[in-house]
Amino acid sequence: MENEYGAEKERRGIQSIEAGGQLLLALGTHGRPMPLRELAKAADMAPGKAHPYLVSFAKLGLVTQEASTGHYWLGPTAMQLGLVTLRMLNPVREATPFAEELARTTGHSVALSVWGNQGPTVVFLFDAIYPLHTNIRTGTVMSLAGTATGRLFAAYLPAKLIEESLLEDERRLGPDIAPTVDTGELQELLNEVRRHGVSRSVNNPTPGVCSFAAPVFDYSGNIVLGITLMGRSRSFDVDWDGAQARAVKESGVAISKRIGGSAQGAWHTRREAA
Repeated sequence: MENEYGAEKERRGIQSIEAGGQLLLALGTHGRPMPLRELAKAADMAPGKAHPYLVSFAKLGLVTQEASTGHYWLGPTAMQLGLVTLRMLNPVREATPFAEELARTTGHSVALSVWGNQGPTVVFLFDAIYPLHTNIRTGTVMSLAGTATGRLFAAYLPAKLIEESLLEDERRLGPDIAPTVDTGELQELLNEVRRHGVSRSVNNPTPGVCSFAAPVFDYSGNIVLGITLMGRSRSFDVDWDGAQARAVKESGVAISKRIGGSAQGAWHTRREAA
């Protein structure tokens, strides 16, 4: 009985803090200064109820009120807390539970990759529930043009960096793993990645194995990680809008949010601005 009481007591929070916290969450979600009425509505709260919370938050530096418009925005304390969190975040560490969950729920293999000194490099590999015959291991450097993981990084990293790496791709990996790809064909493949938000490989470079790779973006909109779902052709949905594509894309978005990023990276931002 004592343990049950202790557990219940631990679960109980302070409702007023939870209610006021919705105002901070609303500011973070909308990402811009907001007038009182709009902010209160976003937090599902009456303006008269929201105002005292905002006064207290302002005293703590969690919110600030613009003198010219009266709109509310995140204050210096909130900004500082956010910066501390970002400095402590390790994208690979934060992504690992998501990758494990993706492997468990789909039954397929999942790889986490980062951009290393030689190109896209696998740093974690979670095996499928069935044997999957590939040459991918932890530490494997993926071909930029010849794999879903490689094309994912090629689509979202700066073009100059990719040009230099592509020149070394075939020499480093050999023509069997990194065959020469026509420039126009490669650009179309990369545009396809950006259009769908995921990269795809079907029976190539390994016959009988298909994969989808999704990007993970940090708070500045830069790709910091790739998450790749791989499986046998006969049990893997290769449709762009199929179950496998949706699953890995959702994981990429969830990890991006976990590390303070968004579903779209800097490449999309630059294109929209243009």
